[in-house]
Amino acid sequence: MDRGEVEKSKALIIVEIIEYLSNAVVSKTIIKKSTGNISVLSFDTGEMLTEKISPFDTFAQIIEGNAEVIIDGKLNLLTTGQSIIIPAHSPNSIKANERFKMIVTVIKSGYE
Repeated sequence: MDRGEVEKSKALIIVEIIEYLSNAVVSKTIIKKSTGNISVLSFDTGEMLTEKISPFDTFAQIIEGNAEVIIDGKLNLLTTGQSIIIPAHSPNSIKANERFKMIVTVIKSGYE
């Protein structure tokens, strides 16, 4: 996992800044601040993020491929260009039935 931020003041094509790795989920930080962060992830076919609960809302947008996002036991099938907000304190998991890439944005402020 690469934890370094992407270079600032430089144009980029977000879907091209992360590659697929066989049998892996890869994450690259776009920006990380105390108030939240933005990351891009790639999932190889069959890979998943196991169920977790975040104390913050999470905005997830699919930028390539199709993803299976389960929130509170409800299945959501997302395709390229679609997004979803995963509510804070909701059990959720993400699975790749095929390779896909996504942007994840977490905002930590507003929960004081």
